[in-house]
Amino acid sequence: MSQSNIDVVILGTGPAGLQAAIHAVRKKVSVLVLGRRPQSSLYKAHVENFCCLGKISGEDLLEAGREQAQSFGAQMWDEDVLEVEPQGEGFLVKTESGRDVAAKSLVLAMGISRNKLGVKGEKELLGKGVSYCVDCDAGFYRQAKVAVVGEGSAAFSGALTMLMVASEVHLIYGQATVDPTLAAQVEAGGIIAHPGRKVKAILGADKVQGLELDDGETLEVEGVFIELGAKGAVALAGTLGVMMDPETMQYVAADKKQATNLPGVYACGDITGPPWQAAKAVGEGCVAGLEAAAFAKGRRG
Repeated sequence: MSQSNIDVVILGTGPAGLQAAIHAVRKKVSVLVLGRRPQSSLYKAHVENFCCLGKISGEDLLEAGREQAQSFGAQMWDEDVLEVEPQGEGFLVKTESGRDVAAKSLVLAMGISRNKLGVKGEKELLGKGVSYCVDCDAGFYRQAKVAVVGEGSAAFSGALTMLMVASEVHLIYGQATVDPTLAAQVEAGGIIAHPGRKVKAILGADKVQGLELDDGETLEVEGVFIELGAKGAVALAGTLGVMMDPETMQYVAADKKQATNLPGVYACGDITGPPWQAAKAVGEGCVAGLEAAAFAKGRRG
């Protein structure tokens, strides 16, 4: 499959990512934004404390930002990123549709995952068989029976990852929200799918012993990976070698120019920590977009 070459690739379609796109593309560099707007925490929110605007829905605000970025020339791909890795002096971004993108600089603006199942046993068995990161904990479940829960790219790609490690992999999801290419890989991979199902409870005393579904079926598993959304900050940043905030290990560490420890990689919005406000995200996105564009221009030689 052919590889696209882009100056600045932005991961995330929330206010931080869109603002970064607007400022970067106006600096006459090529810009690609990856992600799905409904995954933004702002999408279903109502905004009334954003300067110069009255009450507006998060969905309308994001749509306006998307149209604005596109009007200046930014490209938008409505799909998730599965992997990012160094390539030469730049980066290789792999998407769920199978398309590869070579980038000179990156902006991490995909927010953080705060989604939990909220079922019995989830909190009690965290770290005892319950995990929120396949990429982080897969190695602990070699030749074990496991379940991956979620409808997005993180769950589907996570199930494929576990297929290389575990003896049996179940995938529980209500309705798949992934690219058909990724869905086809899961279907052909030998993963035991449970479409249209929800988790009712995670079973076990001192460790995970099973999973109860909403139709009454019980699955005997030793591990449950809860992946509700796109690839998170820890998973993607970790594979690149981007440093996390040492106090929390949840947020990407960035300086006043939104630069991370890795040259060419910038971070903005919720991924850099609280407060969870659109105004903060937009401000950081502005800086990250300008800096990423300047860096990409420098790499043009």
